[in-house]
Amino acid sequence: MGCVGPKSVIEVRDGMSFLDLSVRQIEFLNETYKVNVPFLLMNSFNTNDDTANIIKKYDGHGVEIIPFNQSRYPRIYKDSLLPVPKDFDSSISDWYPPGHGDVFESLYNSGVLEKLLERGIEIIFLSNVDNLGAVVDLRILQHMVETEAEYIMELTNKTKADVKGGTIIDYEGSVRLLEIAQVPKEHVNEFKSIKKFRYFNTNNIWLNLKAIKRVVENDELELEIIPNGKSIQKGDSDISILQLETAVGAAIRHFRNAHGVNVPRRRFLPVKTCSDLMLVKSDLYTVKHGQLQQNPARFGDAPLIKLGPHFKKVSDFQKHIPSIPKIIELDHLTITGAVNLARGVTLKGTVIIVANEGSTIDIPPGSILENVVVQEACAYSNTKRAHSCLISSPAVFSR
Repeated sequence: MGCVGPKSVIEVRDGMSFLDLSVRQIEFLNETYKVNVPFLLMNSFNTNDDTANIIKKYDGHGVEIIPFNQSRYPRIYKDSLLPVPKDFDSSISDWYPPGHGDVFESLYNSGVLEKLLERGIEIIFLSNVDNLGAVVDLRILQHMVETEAEYIMELTNKTKADVKGGTIIDYEGSVRLLEIAQVPKEHVNEFKSIKKFRYFNTNNIWLNLKAIKRVVENDELELEIIPNGKSIQKGDSDISILQLETAVGAAIRHFRNAHGVNVPRRRFLPVKTCSDLMLVKSDLYTVKHGQLQQNPARFGDAPLIKLGPHFKKVSDFQKHIPSIPKIIELDHLTITGAVNLARGVTLKGTVIIVANEGSTIDIPPGSILENVVVQEACAYSNTKRAHSCLISSPAVFSR
């Protein structure tokens, strides 16, 4: 998304960032139940210093924030399989954080795990900070206690937008996480089937701390390696490298009574792209105690939004869409090319806006677009230019 620094400080709602919303959630939890639930942040070496400065603003919020660092692994040359760094003091670009599967050993090695156990804390809830649906649910906590589970993975129903999501399977009598990267090419379409694999992993994980200590100390963790190919700049050349990463979900087979629970879709609301950002900023949601709640006027699942390369970076997204349109009745939105949405725009049904290369389409203030395709030819406009399409205002379009 073109971010510099921790993604967790991107503004997502009403001037609040991912971190702001998380802190508000835990602050409300602590106030409601008169407890002191701490908020842990696993950083990489890339975000640690920035995060340390950012969290100072939460002093006095009634939330104890405990940051800790995950491991630093050497990148590997793809052709020779030799490490990129020459020594420990090599450039920071020669190293990488090895994925969230590193959380177990990082908790242990940092000393945070032991400190939590000494305080009598037994269970932690783990989630990606950009998943705005990942809030503490005491019903799942109660279920974990009652079933004596050491590990619970939250799964939700797969849609066509989630076909690449990992799922849990029964493998030789034990529960395993299956990721698309582990599937042979000839079976990928079978893996993507929403009929055969109905659920996918949300990466909302509940873990027993004593069990984490046991599997780390007994050296029981054997997580499947996920090769992640990237390129880095070395002099004037782009060098192909490999990062060997692990996923926290792969550890499910090492814990007793581990299982998945099917949760509502509202618990999976990640912001990985500016398309996702547009969704969570919209009138589909309101904020209460740091939690996003779906507008009761919305019927059915959230709309499918696809924004093109012009909207890849947050800065570009904000330039083209300075004011989020009303989308309470939207089903599907696709925007390709240089398209600008003015204030007060309403989108309904299926809306497709396509600007050809070198041209711009401006949707004026107060426009209502319903089940419409807006293209270069400006079929719905009374203004036509060689390199620009300006739709007349106010505009109400429907097919």
